[in-house]
Amino acid sequence: MAAVERIQKYLSACGIASRRKSEELILAGKVRVNGHVATLGDKIDPKRDTITVSGKRVVRQKHFTYLMLNKPRGFITTMQDERERKCVASLVENAPAHVFPVGRLDKDSEGLLLFTNDGDFANALTHPSKHVPKTYRVTVRPSVSETQLTALTQGVIIDERKTAPAEVRVITSEENRVVLEIILYEGRNRQIRKMCEQVGLQVARLRRIAIGSVKLGMLKTGDWRELTEDEVRRLELAAGMERAKKT
Repeated sequence: MAAVERIQKYLSACGIASRRKSEELILAGKVRVNGHVATLGDKIDPKRDTITVSGKRVVRQKHFTYLMLNKPRGFITTMQDERERKCVASLVENAPAHVFPVGRLDKDSEGLLLFTNDGDFANALTHPSKHVPKTYRVTVRPSVSETQLTALTQGVIIDERKTAPAEVRVITSEENRVVLEIILYEGRNRQIRKMCEQVGLQVARLRRIAIGSVKLGMLKTGDWRELTEDEVRRLELAAGMERAKKT
């Protein structure tokens, strides 16, 4: 029996893009199977079918690359943008392999952003059921009350749904300026900004400093480095991945 799989899963496993972005490529008509335009949900046999994206043949990766970038403000988390805005792709263009971002940071946020060409790794880290903790350093204005801290910790309603409990603590407190450390266990769009807005706080700066136990450290803004084997292993464990060895 042929080993068939959904085309978006195959594209992700080949390091073309995340599954969500792969679905967008399919819907845009950029993916072909044996010369025919693919449709979402199509299944393919990698050993028998020829798959292309924008005319280039897709080949499954044999060796995976894992990077961390210290994303600056002003860059959007995508590999290309039709509106010609600054993309994180330009910051990793000299990476040793074609990689795509794992999750996202919004344009005005900065800090730790992972990249890989390992689709299974990316999907595991971003899947809502995994609850991989992400740590942020957040500067807010004007000041923070115990009531606001409690609300952020216990969860607030954004987009008609309550946020999951978070860990929140005050790092420094000055007049009209407080620095918080916030650890989230879910990854909704612009979540911290929306949470703070709900309790009456203005976010002046938002920086992700860790994913799981892997920390940004002293990496300079705009620079990237490859993850160590130990860091990859720790992220896999945090995401509940079970695989003996990558080839």
